[in-house]
Amino acid sequence: MPLSEHEQRMLEQMERALYAEDPKFASALEGNGLRTYTRRRVYQAVAGFLVGIALLMTGMVMQLIWVSVVGFLVMLGCAVLAVTGWRKAPKPGERPPGIARGQVRPRRSMMDRIEERWQRRRDEQGR
Repeated sequence: MPLSEHEQRMLEQMERALYAEDPKFASALEGNGLRTYTRRRVYQAVAGFLVGIALLMTGMVMQLIWVSVVGFLVMLGCAVLAVTGWRKAPKPGERPPGIARGQVRPRRSMMDRIEERWQRRRDEQGR
């Protein structure tokens, strides 16, 4: 059952109020896209890799084998995260799957996406 016009207006007012009150939070809810997410993940993995190197060296200097092992494991885990994150990142100009060339995906508002998710949940529960 779709929202009534009154409910849709109320949701739109709430959305506008959220953007007016805290635009940073509202944009965080909206999302930044897969490319930005994977880029951030790769940068975090590189930083973690550098921390792992520091732990490895510290363990070697202090002659604490367990610190060196932890540093190596941190380096290994971060390398895996960086490589998998890098492979998932779409190339510049590449379209997400399901979008043909020349076809532009319309930008939907946050409330449209929330309403779509709500409808999907209701449909799944009704089955």
